[in-house]
Amino acid sequence: MRHSLAATAVFCLAASTSAASAQDFYAGKTVTIITSTGEGGTYDFSARTLARHLPNHLPGKPTVIIQNMPGGGHMLATNHMYNVAPKDGTMIATVNQSVPTHQVLDGRGARYDAAKFNWIGALVDRNQTFAVWHTAGVKTFADLKTKEVIAGATGEGSSGFRYPTAINNIFGTKIKIIKGYKSTDEIRVALQRGEVNAQATSLGSYLTENPEWVTEKKMIFLLQIGTKRDPLIADAPLWTELAQNPEDRAVLNLIGGAINLGRPFLAPPGLPAERVALLRKAFDATVNDPAFKADADKQRLTVNPLTGDEVANIVQETVNASPAVVARAKKAMGAGE
Repeated sequence: MRHSLAATAVFCLAASTSAASAQDFYAGKTVTIITSTGEGGTYDFSARTLARHLPNHLPGKPTVIIQNMPGGGHMLATNHMYNVAPKDGTMIATVNQSVPTHQVLDGRGARYDAAKFNWIGALVDRNQTFAVWHTAGVKTFADLKTKEVIAGATGEGSSGFRYPTAINNIFGTKIKIIKGYKSTDEIRVALQRGEVNAQATSLGSYLTENPEWVTEKKMIFLLQIGTKRDPLIADAPLWTELAQNPEDRAVLNLIGGAINLGRPFLAPPGLPAERVALLRKAFDATVNDPAFKADADKQRLTVNPLTGDEVANIVQETVNASPAVVARAKKAMGAGE
């Protein structure tokens, strides 16, 4: 009995010491939030808004800074987080929602396993859209089958590249994709200069950066991707509504499933469990903090938070999609071409 009591006491002391060390870890530390985009844009704004409030909810109130790491359609930052970033909780990142689907459907440039990241939480955005500049000479989705438009994108892992590729291959449209832009902001400048005349990005991104493009109809929304039509652009059909058969609809559901991730935040694989729990708890407290919500409103950011567990479940569903649907989706994405 004495041995049992002694063992219990040792266990409790160890657990208490571990919990205390976890609580004390961030005191005096600097936490870096990497964003896989350049400065400006919804992901960057989300990261900077979170950085202003996260220290209030992490024990020890560490300094939180932002590091922009654009490149490779979000692959540079994602690969860095998986292979290079310290595995101690001092570096987290917000990466594009398409990171899990890119791994499954294409994989070019991907040196990570999305299922092994420690997902911290997400801010769910408005629906993804495909829209054209008002001078493009295109008024409806059907027009894309007879008239070429030029869409700007960052890289092959980005939504701006992946969604137009799928639209072309499934619906027979004539979207030419120019990749290599460093950020959404650069693409917006290119739209105004006439270098490109189309873009695939979230409705929330327009509302954050160029709301007048929506209200003044400078962008014509031809379709949207999500679970239901956003009432603000209710005339634009969901791409699943345009599908000609159940097989295509299943493929579109897989490719577009990333929309449910919104703007996700992750930490590298291999973090101590108690550190992951602290980050998730701090994220949840931050995004539900009235001060954070007020700040987000000023930035015109959509919040609608997801917990780390909810994000991880969506990622698992994506990476474990059926082989038949994955094969058809890969063909639609032009993988291997």
